[in-house]
Amino acid sequence: MKLKAATAKDINDLDFLKDHADVVGLSFVNNASDVHQIIDEMEARGMHEVGLVVKIETVSAFEDLPIILLALMRHKRIGLMIARGDLGLEVGWERLAEVQEEILWLAEAGWIPTIWATQVLEKLTKQGIPTRAEITDSAAGIRAECVMLNKGKYILNSLRTLSDILTKMSSHQYHRRPAMRKLNVAERVLQS
Repeated sequence: MKLKAATAKDINDLDFLKDHADVVGLSFVNNASDVHQIIDEMEARGMHEVGLVVKIETVSAFEDLPIILLALMRHKRIGLMIARGDLGLEVGWERLAEVQEEILWLAEAGWIPTIWATQVLEKLTKQGIPTRAEITDSAAGIRAECVMLNKGKYILNSLRTLSDILTKMSSHQYHRRPAMRKLNVAERVLQS
């Protein structure tokens, strides 16, 4: 069963968020109409300067991602979160690496900042000792503009470790090139 990403309560909450939030997050997006709906509601409230982060965590969102990204580009301040936990359940764990890589490619092509989330350095954050797998996994976060860690007793150690890993990885990863100007053809696609 597919439900709308934004509930009636979510829409009503925008009235409060307009004056109290820098960013609105939209979870469980399924298609571009979910994104159009929230942008329409934000624009109706004059929320042009409030950011919008869309979480990609369903198969339908992944399959519709190019159209979702075009819809998202209607808004001025945007971002994309790869919610790897729910996405892994939906696409299957054996496909998660491939799927997250494709999402990163598409977001990079559209110059959309990406948040790489879910279970990054989780054992280190909670228990103080990382696994080798999560150290290697966290290095892949270099492709995103932001890596999100969860709370835990050893969060400061995790932040230092992640910073060290990403700093060292930055010399191994070519990321982002200068942007081209906005194309009118893209604007026409968004308006249709």
